[in-house]
Amino acid sequence: MAVKHPLNIVKMKKMKQEGNALSMVTAYDYPTAQLAEEAGVDMILVGDSLGNVVLGYDSTLPVTIEDMVYHTRSVVRGAGNTFVVADMPFMTYHGSIDETLRNVRKLMQEGHAHAVKMEGGREICSAVETITGAGVPVLGHIGLTPQSVNQIGGYRIQGKDEKDAQRLLEDAKALEQAGAFGIVLELVTEQVAEYITSQLSIPTIGIGAGRGVDGQVLVFHDIFQYASPYRNKKFVKNFGDAGTLIREGFVQYVKEVKERSFPDESHVFTAEDQVVENLYGRGREKVNNA
Repeated sequence: MAVKHPLNIVKMKKMKQEGNALSMVTAYDYPTAQLAEEAGVDMILVGDSLGNVVLGYDSTLPVTIEDMVYHTRSVVRGAGNTFVVADMPFMTYHGSIDETLRNVRKLMQEGHAHAVKMEGGREICSAVETITGAGVPVLGHIGLTPQSVNQIGGYRIQGKDEKDAQRLLEDAKALEQAGAFGIVLELVTEQVAEYITSQLSIPTIGIGAGRGVDGQVLVFHDIFQYASPYRNKKFVKNFGDAGTLIREGFVQYVKEVKERSFPDESHVFTAEDQVVENLYGRGREKVNNA
């Protein structure tokens, strides 16, 4: 297998210009990152969606910077030749700029991320400008922003009317001006996402944003229905059913343990008779004669 070289933000911009779609997967651990890299995924996002998907929370809000550092470091170990972006979790970039930079430093130095992702539009642009000015690539995120779900009134499709579409366009342009190298568009109507994409020189990556964007991102657990129960989503295509496979495997494992059919002869290790004799002596005879 040829050695894979990670993308950088210059190559990503060139891919947009040439019409080459970017593939991105959200992953949270070492083995998943390994498999994604082996498959040729362009970028991996360590999303704060780990709160819902991995940690069992009802939202992304409880996720801490320490959670993100831990999972990002695991992903980078598994995908050392892939561009890895780490989410800045809730309220880690809305205080003082010193606090924001400390959190960015954690993700970069301790988590070994290549870039950070931040939710929001014009209201975060001053922070984006400062962070990119410090040499850290920033991926923007507009549309449905889960960290603001309580403020925006739930998980609603964005860009359904002219006013909302104009807001998204202005946010996207402001993020580009502030130095973001790309923007995630989440749950945005296809027409609006396509128009925003045409107005930017930086790539857009869609999740539930239709076909006119520069790339796509999906969560690993959605791609492979790795959940119980799994809830279907309109914007997701399932490429496998790991959940059913794993559940059936567990059921069979429990059954064979209860029946004592596992382990069988092929799974055990045996010692030479002399070893047993030296260890247990006459006690072995009593056991065998019992």
